[in-house]
Formats: sequence, structure tokens, C-alpha cells
Amino acid sequence: MAKKKSARFLFGEVKSGSAGTALPVGGYAKGCIGGAVQLPADGPGYQAMRPNRNRAWGHPILKTFLEDLAQTMQGEAFAGILVGDMSQPRGGPMKTGHRSHQSGLDADLWFREAPDYKLSRDERQKWSAYSVVAKGWPPKVNERFDDRVVRLIQLAAWDHRTARVFVAAIIKKELCEIVPPGNRAWLRKVRPWYGHKDHLHVRLKCPVDAIGCVDQKPPPSGDGCGKVMAFWFKPAPKPVKPMKPKKSVKKKPRKEVMLSHLPDACTTILKAPEG
Repeated sequence: MAKKKSARFLFGEVKSGSAGTALPVGGYAKGCIGGAVQLPADGPGYQAMRPNRNRAWGHPILKTFLEDLAQTMQGEAFAGILVGDMSQPRGGPMKTGHRSHQSGLDADLWFREAPDYKLSRDERQKWSAYSVVAKGWPPKVNERFDDRVVRLIQLAAWDHRTARVFVAAIIKKELCEIVPPGNRAWLRKVRPWYGHKDHLHVRLKCPVDAIGCVDQKPPPSGDGCGKVMAFWFKPAPKPVKPMKPKKSVKKKPRKEVMLSHLPDACTTILKAPEG
């Protein structure tokens, strides 16, 4: 009997979205999307990166959000934005990388600004995002953390469509320190998370008519600053005396997510005709 493919391979092999109305199903880390649309490679104020991954798909609301954000940044005379991974053509788990980005409502935006010319496909594959966090301990931001980066995070969080914006903990801490009183409500949506030193991860709320879409719980009240940030800045562990190497322990294989683990509608979406 042939071994069943895991969901990440089933969804990762699909090259185009499904026909029909846009329908996000399940949660951000356990779902899929039918009727997804593809973000064009270029638009006013933005360029999409990593075209070979084919992860520039999402709900039409996400596409509109990114276009609106890019044009607002451009209108304020900031450099254009570089859009990283969104979702796969039908969402679902990915072969590599993200655990989320499954329901067409997540997108990564690089902190590196877009150039004043159109990047080639090869450049979009080879360019790297750059970190705005300095190396070493204690953590601190570097010289690339500037007004443009702050404004990009602020605009992403301010939008009524946004549920959360994930950034590195030190970036959140820096924002807590520099944002003046009376203009801090948007900080509630900016949440610290591992990684995210070179990009922000924006997550949109489920569309109001998407019955099968599962929203994340709203972030706690307040601006998310102060004592609640202490967890992220525990003292660096002291170096320990090297021990004799132990026999290598065989790592347990990755626990695969099967199609049966996802909402039933994802099976229908996976098998649906192309849009």
C-alpha cells in the first residue's frame, strides 16, 4: 500500500489557486484557503520577493491591505516595501519554513527598503532581508532601525484589518520606549516573537463573512510594554565547561500534518479545479 503524502507536500505541489469565492478555512497554523488571489510581482510602492517559492497568494483582503500600505508609504515619501512570503496558492502547510501562513491572511514585509528600480527575477531570489537588530547581548537595535521601519510597523498595526504584527522582542521594546504618550494604542497589536529581526509578520483578522475561518484571540489589553516584556530579556546563560561528547542521539522524525488533520473543507479546496 502506497504511503500517504503529508499535507505539506500535497499543498506545496499545487501551482495555482482554486476556482470560486475567496474562502479562508481554519486557523492561521491549521487551515487553507480557496479562491486565493496572487499578488502581482510589482505594484505602486512594492515589489514581491522570492518568486520561485510561489507564496504570493492570499485572500483578496490581504492583497488590498498590502497595496494600500505600500501606497501610503510611497505617499509619505518613504522607499517602497519588499513583500516576502504570503501563502501558497491554496494555503495549507508549507514544505519548508512557516508553521502559519496557511489561511491566506499572513504576510512578511522586509525591513529592507525597495530600490528605485525594478528588481530582476534573479535579484528577487538572491537578495536577503537585512536585520535591524545588532548582534550580541544584551540585545539592541542597530542603525538600520530608522523612522521608515517605525512607520512601516505603525501603519501595519494601525489598520483596522490587522489582528497582530509580529516583530523581534527588542524591536517591540524599542517602540515602547520611543512612542510618545497619547499615540500608543497601536502598540497593543505589535507582539514580540522569535526571529523577526529582518521583517515584520502581519496577520489580518478573519473576514466578517468567513464562517469557517478561525481568528486568533485578541491580544491582551494595554500597550504590551513594561513588565510583560521581562520574559524576553532574561540574562544570557553563563558559559558552561565543555563536556565529553555523548553518543549522538538520533532525532525523532518531524511529526507530519496529514490532510485528515486539517478542516474537512481543505480536502475539497485541494481537489477543486483551478481558478
